Amino acid sequence: MNVVVDTSVWSLALRRNTPNDAIPIINILRDLISDGRVVLLGVIRQEVLSGIRYTEQFVRLRDYLRAFPDLELTSEDYELAAEFFNTCRSKGVQGSNTDFLLCAVAHHRGYSIFTTDKDFENFQLYIPVVLLGVSNG
Repeated sequence: MNVVVDTSVWSLALRRNTPNDAIPIINILRDLISDGRVVLLGVIRQEVLSGIRYTEQFVRLRDYLRAFPDLELTSEDYELAAEFFNTCRSKGVQGSNTDFLLCAVAHHRGYSIFTTDKDFENFQLYIPVVLLGVSNG
């Protein structure tokens, strides 16, 4: 199964100083990359590259991420993302448009989501998303 990788995972993996508790996450990402199962959305690429101070670092990360083509999205992806947003909001669960777009894309295509963002566990209570955990990589 392909896996949509969230900004939180990319950020951990691409840090200069990786915390020890991030090593299992990075190892799963490395395995997903080796297996050709990583799916990247353009909005995630943008989030990962935003806020980088130094041009050299930006160029290095940009060039690294270019190995992962952006998944082409459809109107149905955006519509489902809005539906998921509305469903969760009606239950008192907040999330970003980007988060719900990841959920919609993953659900629409039968992919899982790899994230360290605990908000996705709340979404999972109300919308059909599959999360890839550290233990089930």
